[in-house]
Amino acid sequence: LNDCKSMMPDGIHPRVLKELADVPAGPLSIICQKSWESGEIPADWKLASVIPIYKKGMKEDAGNYRTVSLTSVPGKIREKIILDTIERHLKNNAII
Repeated sequence: LNDCKSMMPDGIHPRVLKELADVPAGPLSIICQKSWESGEIPADWKLASVIPIYKKGMKEDAGNYRTVSLTSVPGKIREKIILDTIERHLKNNAII
């Protein structure tokens, strides 16, 4: 989790979660487990703030912008846990 990133749409700054990692770890773990078991993702974790970032050229031209989606910190943590689990399974079973 990069704590230098912008605050997410849920109003949580990554630095806060990183510095207080022990506090939300228990509840977040329970929420992630329930989400995994039910196959449902909390609605707030699906939201993103889409920000246009200027690249170069004329600012009036929409093609001179790229978009960045700022998503929920807890959602990113859940995604990372799932990614690590899948990668571990693939490696342990010599699939990759």
